[in-house]
Amino acid sequence: MPQIPEKIHELTVGQVSARSGAAVSALHFYESKGLIVSRRTSGNQRRYGRDTLRRVAFIRAAQRVGIPLATIRDALAELPEERTPNRDDWARLSEVWRSELDERIKQLGRLRDHLTDCIGCGCLSLETCVLSNPDDVFGERLTGSRLMGERRERPAS
Repeated sequence: MPQIPEKIHELTVGQVSARSGAAVSALHFYESKGLIVSRRTSGNQRRYGRDTLRRVAFIRAAQRVGIPLATIRDALAELPEERTPNRDDWARLSEVWRSELDERIKQLGRLRDHLTDCIGCGCLSLETCVLSNPDDVFGERLTGSRLMGERRERPAS
């Protein structure tokens, strides 16, 4: 990992990429989503503060455990004066995220347990499909492929 002298307070996108392990395209994406910020030089080149390295590490760690970027962005926005997250912030946020992850793990377990049933039906009939029609919630209204057609007809929001 290339070392950057302490006297350098702003980093190029390449330096941030090399130090953080995030691709340049990922850094641009994070910036477009408001997760990190840069300033532009007179030559229109991006420059990031050194604290961006910690923000990127925070973002990547949260992503690795399955936290959506929108949730990460909301968490970062709650920090006072858009400061870089610290150990206490991570501890507080991870407690909140733990329950979300536990629920997702339960959902994945249910999906795994019903996957064999799904393969067995071949989705030829959605009437009793535990994935497309859990607990047969649509059974009273309609069955079969009409359900898929109804989903397609909904206006885009």
